[in-house]
Amino acid sequence: MSASAPSCPAAEATIPGLLIGHAENRRAATGVTALVFDAPAIASVSILGGAPGGRDTALLEPEMSVERVDALLLSGGSAFGLDAAGGAMSALAAMGRGFPVGPVRVPIVPQAILFDLLNGGDKHWGAHPPYWELGRLAAEAAAPRFALGSVGAGLGATTADLKGGFGTAAAESRAGHRVQAFVAVNAIGTALIGDGPHFWAAPYEHGAEFGGLGLPAEILPEALAPRLKGHAAEPATTIGAIVTDAALTKPQAKRLAIMAQDGIARAIRPAHAPMDGDTLFAAATGARPLAEPMRDLAALGLLAADCIARAIAIAVHRACALPYPGALPAWRDRFGPPESA
Repeated sequence: MSASAPSCPAAEATIPGLLIGHAENRRAATGVTALVFDAPAIASVSILGGAPGGRDTALLEPEMSVERVDALLLSGGSAFGLDAAGGAMSALAAMGRGFPVGPVRVPIVPQAILFDLLNGGDKHWGAHPPYWELGRLAAEAAAPRFALGSVGAGLGATTADLKGGFGTAAAESRAGHRVQAFVAVNAIGTALIGDGPHFWAAPYEHGAEFGGLGLPAEILPEALAPRLKGHAAEPATTIGAIVTDAALTKPQAKRLAIMAQDGIARAIRPAHAPMDGDTLFAAATGARPLAEPMRDLAALGLLAADCIARAIAIAVHRACALPYPGALPAWRDRFGPPESA
């Protein structure tokens, strides 16, 4: 097991006070990604998939008492991966972080999981699945610069036709608020239009961040036919977070998470299916107040959805195939190495 060192391709956290860490078990082809906040952040969640898996997601509902989180965790491993939050909590407790209860501090680390148990990695881990340790390593590795593609929670991720991965995308609103999306793409559907290299997220691309190919000249009817991963009962999901420097209330963070889910539907067909666990967190560091709360929040939600769509395409564009017989190819294997990788 190891924590990921930043490598090409890589990205940076654009929200001050946010750090990202990856850790992987490459033999098992699985991993964990931690989003760690310098100071506790207001957070909520939207869960639209029919088969979600998570830890401490209920406390993020607006009517619940705890408002702020120390970190958010994305993990492979299906339900086995839920152990990762314990490791991250241990690392954060050692840093003096956590919700104060008398002399005790309890780190608040909500988590979402994805199903990567059938990707060819060695999952015969016996009595001790690796996720507690991976959660600890990911939290300890959190830094402003981090890797993209087949890393962290995206290491073992796949889609219906290509290798999935971990991606990010950022933007700034006209009012000056920053948003950044982080996703681990393990979708039951596909991010591509038909059998070509074009992404459903193409209209939202900035520059050539996932190839600059735009939309195809024509979208044929067969490109709209459903393409699904594996068999009907195989779980799959896209999990992630949208983080902003805006000052939001918990209900406003909930609305931001709901609006951000539109980005999954823009980038993957189908989305929010019965065996998906599509889960998106929203977190706000509170550095910049909303001048016009309704308008500013609506603009943030639109940007959040666009960033989620872009991050999904970037995750697939930057991924590398797993080194196992029968593994799905990466985008680069079918269409050439990404120029920006």
